Amino acid sequence: MATNKTPIYTAFAANTIIAIVKLVAAYATGSSAMASEGIHSLVDTSNEILLLLGISKSTKPADEKRPFGYGKELYFWAFIVSLLFFAMGGGFSIYEGIEHIMHPEEVRNPFWNYIILGIAFVLDGYSLITALKEFNHQRGRTPFWKAVRQSKDPATFVVLFEDAADVIGILIAFTGIVLAQLLHNPYLDGVASILIGILLTLVAILLVRESHGLLMGETAHPDELKAIIKLVEKHAVVDTVSAQLSMYMSPEEVLLLLKIKFHKDNKSDDVVETIHNLREVVMAAYPHYKHLFIEPV
Repeated sequence: MATNKTPIYTAFAANTIIAIVKLVAAYATGSSAMASEGIHSLVDTSNEILLLLGISKSTKPADEKRPFGYGKELYFWAFIVSLLFFAMGGGFSIYEGIEHIMHPEEVRNPFWNYIILGIAFVLDGYSLITALKEFNHQRGRTPFWKAVRQSKDPATFVVLFEDAADVIGILIAFTGIVLAQLLHNPYLDGVASILIGILLTLVAILLVRESHGLLMGETAHPDELKAIIKLVEKHAVVDTVSAQLSMYMSPEEVLLLLKIKFHKDNKSDDVVETIHNLREVVMAAYPHYKHLFIEPV
């Protein structure tokens, strides 16, 4: 199943509108938390563009320069998105919060902040629901965090965690602005901005870890490999599968090398024909194994 772009398009549309509105509101009201939220949404918008770029590049057919295709382009750009989320989103928010604490300023016209945060909450909430539905569809009955660790489609879980951070960040910004107004304490607005930055940093660390693992090359699912080995060893001329090496090249593209020990009484022609048959059987049952190599031992 190819990467579903619907959650990315939904998040892009929502974040583009929200980023513009939040930054205008931050300028008009002087709210540090709102400025952090505006930067956050602006970073999210650029992230969606980079993810779409990665998806587009990953679909390029194999050529002489890249004989195994361009599938890992998606993993590369997902890793870049995770770093941007950390450096630009988390870093700028923390910096903005510290600046506001060092130079406190009363929030002007907080009513508009509440209106804008309410609109942003609805749009980001809808985007989060869209991303969550897609992720739940992919994971099936697999527990949530286990599915995140096992997922080979970074476009889905990156958007999911971005949207979740958006919604939580809005709640933090709203709380900070309300408390700053009720307690007449402008420092609380800066504290909210720092908390948003810490939130984004924690999410970014999670995304960097998952994207880095995919970029470096993760093996296929153990249960799936066991099933393939069992399927191969059922063949009459196969003695045993002595070793297997696998790596995900993209969410739906796996490279697999099987080292097979054949029975000694088989002729070389029989072995060649068996290898051909085994490739057809395995790739028919598991079509996402696009690159399957069988080495007689």
